[in-house]
Amino acid sequence: MSGWNLADIWETVARAQPEATAVVQGSRCSTWAEYERRANGVAARLLAAPGVEPQAKVAEYLYNSPEYLETLFAAWKAGLVPVNTNYRYTDDELVYLWDNADTVAVVFHGAFTPTIERIRDRLPRIRLWLWVDDATGPMPEWAEPYEAAATSGPADPVAPPWGRSGDDLLMLYTGGTTGSPKGTMWRQDDLFVNLNAAGLQPYSVDGGLEKMGSERAAWGAGPRAVPACPLMHGTALFITIGLLTAGGSSILLEKRNFDATELFDVVDREKVNGVIIVGDAFARPMVKALDEHPGRWDLSSLLLIYSSGVMWSEPVKEALLAHHPNMALADLLGSSEALGMAKSVSGGTKAAATATFELSDDAVVLTDDNRVVQAGSGEIGRVALKGRVPVGYYKDPEKSARTFPVIDGVRYTVPGDYATVEADGSITLLGRGSVVINTGGEKVFPEEVEEAMKTFDGVRDAVAVGVPDERFGEAVTGVVELDPGASVDAGALREHVKRHLAAFKAPHNVVVVDTIGRAANGKVDYRRLKELAIEHLA
Repeated sequence: MSGWNLADIWETVARAQPEATAVVQGSRCSTWAEYERRANGVAARLLAAPGVEPQAKVAEYLYNSPEYLETLFAAWKAGLVPVNTNYRYTDDELVYLWDNADTVAVVFHGAFTPTIERIRDRLPRIRLWLWVDDATGPMPEWAEPYEAAATSGPADPVAPPWGRSGDDLLMLYTGGTTGSPKGTMWRQDDLFVNLNAAGLQPYSVDGGLEKMGSERAAWGAGPRAVPACPLMHGTALFITIGLLTAGGSSILLEKRNFDATELFDVVDREKVNGVIIVGDAFARPMVKALDEHPGRWDLSSLLLIYSSGVMWSEPVKEALLAHHPNMALADLLGSSEALGMAKSVSGGTKAAATATFELSDDAVVLTDDNRVVQAGSGEIGRVALKGRVPVGYYKDPEKSARTFPVIDGVRYTVPGDYATVEADGSITLLGRGSVVINTGGEKVFPEEVEEAMKTFDGVRDAVAVGVPDERFGEAVTGVVELDPGASVDAGALREHVKRHLAAFKAPHNVVVVDTIGRAANGKVDYRRLKELAIEHLA
């Protein structure tokens, strides 16, 4: 199959615009020439490691940083496979992930040294540990300094003796909140074609690298964007790969926890064009900062905010646009397994409704028996996407067959997002079937209940789970986080939800917690919160 290789493309970008900015974090700034040279050094060190062979796996155990993007480039240069690593994972979760991925090398921030110390003897296949100095302590004796590798890179591109191809992979592990993490395998050729087609200024795909380089040189440097969410998750990673492929600049925040004030400081200082977030978990603090500091920041450069992965509610979109109506808000329906399933775009004074999307040309909604859901029928189905989709889950043919079925000779990806199709052809997203609540024979999708609860006065965040119930099988239960000093009346919250949704979807029980405990990508651990609710109500 072969096709486009992302290392080849990024090297082409570096030749076309060597002095353009590639990566910025605080006072650190790398041109494209410097970005490539550092990636060359890391690639050379990876290739020299024991046991490295074609498509060997390199784990990135890193916060957002230039080293994250350099390692990504380096792995692809070396014909290896970069593997994202959730830095919130426990010891056992890390061992599972790196063992499942057949990892041979790990690039890690020094802050994670104590964790690795505890598990290193359980991972004998990992032969190279590259330590990134983050001023949290000395380098352990079993590691090597990342900086020494990065600064030893030759100017000429480093390539593996076995060559590169469009079949080379990116492996993106999905979260394990509803099961063990799964490694989604993307061919670089498929990933590039998807991202290029969605770009604001796509390359010609019929002229090869030479034509691409000419186009890049003629167009000049691409846009500047901030991934406000972690690069270890698909939303930030995919959009940032598209950004760099388009010759853009990735502007990274310095703090390791999201701070909306820092974000807007960076947008103002660096004249950022785009921001990447994950729904309300990021957008609500952004609105709060703008409300508290009216006129503090010059946002005139900001043209677009991207979000994907979780619900982005209409009232929050409206609040953002009220502060800066000259930007667009792109709410993207996608996942680790699917790019470009559907989208909604808000701008000016009009915000798109919560969870309402326009399907892409290659997407349909399918019933469980693989019939296409007709517009306005009221049927519920799963959103499915054909075309350039992942090749499967790593070492898991059974789950691959379920998620990537062949229907009437066409291969689809069906990640599990349920939706209805409205009369006008748009879809209303209901949520993931893996966390659906079955109550009295009715299916309740948590996301719609959560959105209704979050509009109740005093509720800062909310999650809906099903707890065992003798009469109904499961009872809808609201787990809520309140604003400081607020209280909630369960009956009043229940009636509030009934004004928005069918009565059977309203929470039968309400459990108040100090924090929902969202992950860095805005997602929640439904299993943990369900167990907490069951324990609280016992």
